[in-house]
Amino acid sequence: MRLVAVLASVLLLAACAAAPASAPAKPEPGRFAVQEVADGLEHGWDVAFLPDGSLLVPQRPGKLALIRDGRKTDVRADFSDVLVQGEGGLMGLVLAADFATSREFTTCQTHQENGRAVDVRLVTWRLADDGASAAKVRDLLTGLPVNPSGRHSGCRPTLAPDGALLVGTGDTARSTVAQDRHSLGGKVLRIDAKTGEPFPGNPFLSSTDPNERRIYTYGHRNVQGVAIRPSTGQVVTSEHGPAFDDEVNLLRPGGNYGWDPSKGGTDASYDESVPMTDTTRFPDAVRPLWTSGQITEATSGDAFLTGKQWGANEGALVVVALKGQKLLLLHLDAAAKVTGVTLPAEFNDKFGRLRAARSGPDGALYVTTSNGSNDKVLRVTPG
Repeated sequence: MRLVAVLASVLLLAACAAAPASAPAKPEPGRFAVQEVADGLEHGWDVAFLPDGSLLVPQRPGKLALIRDGRKTDVRADFSDVLVQGEGGLMGLVLAADFATSREFTTCQTHQENGRAVDVRLVTWRLADDGASAAKVRDLLTGLPVNPSGRHSGCRPTLAPDGALLVGTGDTARSTVAQDRHSLGGKVLRIDAKTGEPFPGNPFLSSTDPNERRIYTYGHRNVQGVAIRPSTGQVVTSEHGPAFDDEVNLLRPGGNYGWDPSKGGTDASYDESVPMTDTTRFPDAVRPLWTSGQITEATSGDAFLTGKQWGANEGALVVVALKGQKLLLLHLDAAAKVTGVTLPAEFNDKFGRLRAARSGPDGALYVTTSNGSNDKVLRVTPG
């Protein structure tokens, strides 16, 4: 308990550093009720909500589960080309906007051919009417960089209200990738969810390079949380830092978020001692809304709490952590400045590593664990 209190103090200090001096007192955290929806998973990476109330859960080792009425069944699909290595495998998943009629969904996955790492790619699938199998429809977007070790593979897709598919990607632990606008790694992409082409209004549409035209923001290390604030449409991401400064960022079109382990192209060694947001090298770099400070929590997913049932926590941003094994609530003002951070006690060291956070159509929060065996999907509601 003493360790939890110390960590809470560190996190609150980090939040206050990003908040205005006149920030209101943070709300009381309240109590949460946590229900186990399903177990028997292995590194559940995401959660998607089907119209019939079922859940679709990708698992990093290249498995897909359908959860219906608390029962988990395996979805037959050919994931033999998924590179399951380190942080890579079958990762994020998002349903098509017209899923009710098309039955289509898109996954992020690391891809191999004959055992050779090729890329990270977005693949569109069609789920059978009975949910028992899925068939590949097309490669939506290929050519995202990959590390053969699987390190910093990203990869979180989220569908925006305007129809754009936002995709958080990783820098593959290579020094120049994040600042290279010809690479799709270390970015948030904004693409057409049906074609994979650059989405209208993107900041670099005048470029002759189709990769650059797909980029929404750059200078990221490893973005694994992408959430859209219902009240404003603001896009807020969570991102892994090295041994310090995990970040929560508000996206600005064309923004550089300041990660550059190449130190201006002078160092090929991936120097992780550089700042997460290097405002010395990049004075215009977008500052984070919140950082973890001198520790790392390994922030891996985020979602907004929606609905009046959440009381004082309505509109708060949930950020879940792998290494920190906790759930954080970031309270934001209208401009998305952090005014306070609370740590619901129901999650402190209770469920281990937490990977995904998604807000369900029922107003509940859904969280997956990522401990490697008997992982779970949790449903969180006000207590």
